[in-house]
Amino acid sequence: MTDPASLRPIRIHDTMHRAKRELETTEPGKVSMYVCGVTVYDLTHVGHARTFVFFDVVQRFLRHVGYEVTHVRNHTDVDDKIIARAAEKGVEALELSNHFIEEFDADMASLMVQPPDVAPRVSTHIPEIIELVAKLIEKEHAYVSEDGDVFYRVASFEDYGKLSRRKLEDMEAGRSGRVDVELQKEHPFDFALWKSSKDGEVAWESPWGAGRPGWHIECSAMSMKHLGEQFDIHGGGQDLVFPHHENEIAQSEACTGHDPMASYWMHVSMLNVDGTKMGKSLGNFWTTREVLEQFHPETLRFFMYTTHYRHVINYSVEALNEATRRMVYLYDALRRIDETLARAEVSPGDEPPTQEWVDRRGEQDIVPFMGRFEEAMADDFNTSLALSLLQEQAKIANDLTQSKKKPKPALVRTLLALRENLLTSGELFALLQEDPEAALLQLRDLSARALSLDKEHIEELIVQRENARAEKEWARADEIRDELMAMQVEIMDSPTGTTWRIHYQDVQA
Repeated sequence: MTDPASLRPIRIHDTMHRAKRELETTEPGKVSMYVCGVTVYDLTHVGHARTFVFFDVVQRFLRHVGYEVTHVRNHTDVDDKIIARAAEKGVEALELSNHFIEEFDADMASLMVQPPDVAPRVSTHIPEIIELVAKLIEKEHAYVSEDGDVFYRVASFEDYGKLSRRKLEDMEAGRSGRVDVELQKEHPFDFALWKSSKDGEVAWESPWGAGRPGWHIECSAMSMKHLGEQFDIHGGGQDLVFPHHENEIAQSEACTGHDPMASYWMHVSMLNVDGTKMGKSLGNFWTTREVLEQFHPETLRFFMYTTHYRHVINYSVEALNEATRRMVYLYDALRRIDETLARAEVSPGDEPPTQEWVDRRGEQDIVPFMGRFEEAMADDFNTSLALSLLQEQAKIANDLTQSKKKPKPALVRTLLALRENLLTSGELFALLQEDPEAALLQLRDLSARALSLDKEHIEELIVQRENARAEKEWARADEIRDELMAMQVEIMDSPTGTTWRIHYQDVQA
């Protein structure tokens, strides 16, 4: 393990304190992090993807700077929505949720989101949940209704509302007037810890009768089991601040007597679509899978880094197209570096042939790069700034690889260092993870599909142009080139043949 005293200081914006605070972990050199997963009754959408991509970057960066990380992300596989969806489909609730856990894992793998160290499910933590509910009843923070439901007594927890800055009296004054007599609550904002089961529903035996857990209690039980009564970071989407995370705090701290439950609370802001909140009823709902049918996974990740995680990000086809252009630029820079190094008969990983840089950019921009990149990420994970630094390295590489001549030793050394910078920072973002040639072809073909272009038709036109050139029908050859350009298809002639790519506007870092 890295010496804790040598770890780079990291500042995190803590929702509880509404300010950036330096990360001080419970155990030096180790980070315990719990991230709320999804309720698995359907496919994930791009809003979910934003949250999990972000926390993937968080754990990648923490490990990169030397922390040992224990990352827990749960699956809510028992819930009213799951039960209702399973009834619609005529399947068992746990069968449905297990299916969508597999689909969730597949989507995350497609997005290159690394799996958590622990992925607990509600259905496998029923004993822990029952034990926690019993303790809350014993401490008079919860009570059993006549129907066998167990409710948390919000008035018993003095600090209720401290995360969301909401006060019970204010919320009560703003209520619509609905009375929860049928639920037999002591207070309208008391929430269910245990729900008595109805005929045919998934249920477990408990001291209060057959039933299932309420939504909030699961995360308290699972975080305690896998991270302890107090841990370092609790994360999730901004929509979870209230009531879910507020209720977790009330449950956990009332049960254990330890304050705080989590030292830092991190929340990812919302994803809008074309400036509007995403929703199926609005016709602007995108699943992660639907997006990845049109755009490369690294394109989607790049797009998500362009906006700080605490700010709303606006999803649009135009924004994804711009992210595609940027990824093409990055991969093209990496391809140019490899081609230039090959002309010098140097392979990546070889020792630099000299200590000289090609110019002052080596010492000014290349050597300090990782320090500046890490500094940006250490300041509340400023991905947009870090991304701009990565693109600057690509621009330098592009400038230095214009010549087709054999590179001199100083240029070789410079390009080796640039390549290392691009790949090291790229790994933290899960960008530049593929062979450049293969990735550029994938990006090209996905862009062609997004433009509704027929790849076979394009290649047939290229054959026709080659035939016209062979017959010296220059006017016809130029006509075909113009036809392709009108389709945003650019062709490149070389001694080894003709290739094509989607014509992107010039991209500058």
